[in-house]
Amino acid sequence: MRFEELGSNVLMFVGDDHESVATAFLDGGDALLVDALASVDDAHWLRRVLCEEMGKTVRVVAATHFMSDHIAGMSLFPDALTLAHRHYRHTFLSQNQRVDALYREPQVVFDSAMTIRWGQHELRFVHNPGKTMDHVSADVPTADLVCAGDNIVGNIVYLSKADPALIRSAIGRLRQFGRRTIVGGHMGRFPAAALDNARHYLDRLQDAVVQIRADATPREADDRIASIAIESCLAPQVEPVDFEREWHQHNLEVIVAQSVFSLDAAVASRERHA
Repeated sequence: MRFEELGSNVLMFVGDDHESVATAFLDGGDALLVDALASVDDAHWLRRVLCEEMGKTVRVVAATHFMSDHIAGMSLFPDALTLAHRHYRHTFLSQNQRVDALYREPQVVFDSAMTIRWGQHELRFVHNPGKTMDHVSADVPTADLVCAGDNIVGNIVYLSKADPALIRSAIGRLRQFGRRTIVGGHMGRFPAAALDNARHYLDRLQDAVVQIRADATPREADDRIASIAIESCLAPQVEPVDFEREWHQHNLEVIVAQSVFSLDAAVASRERHA
């Protein structure tokens, strides 16, 4: 577990469980959290450091998306106002590893956008569906950063139960904010180039799968998809870390199990024969 200062009155906490991220914005003795880590143990560490050691009081907890591995700390701050997109329940119910004990009903929900002024910072919460339908980007121009949630995972993306085209569009909207620092839902912070790197990965992975499905029988295709190397999908000069390698393997499993990119392969085939 680690934390670091991202700028004036901005702290980032990275837990052990799934390397999930929480970002704290400070206003004197008060704190607003964007996301709240993945496990109760990590959330207790966050509360100990932020509240007991630093003397801050968490007043607001906002979710970039309502999956269990991002909301563990909500239950530890019972007096804090909770904030999420209106489709939060759809995301919570549709996730792969739901933990009902971590669920806490958000007190404030919104549809398209919401702005909160918090001390020296202005947080602009913008609906940006991609990995999930409730995904929110927290754009903070006063800190030159945007909290991206799971619309990127470092220099790659994770596809489970998502429309790849929607993720691609979400990354495009993140780029439009023009921030130099991207805070991911996992791993930590990244330079803005991570957005282009993640989109490159998604495009190359889709190209590889579509080509395999055009050339091979279904059984052969599954075997070949399972062996796609992450290096063949990464942007130039990008070296994968262990976390990215792990989630690339999960992507290959998801592509086979959920027939991801099958529609794209069918459309490409139809266009070739038109």
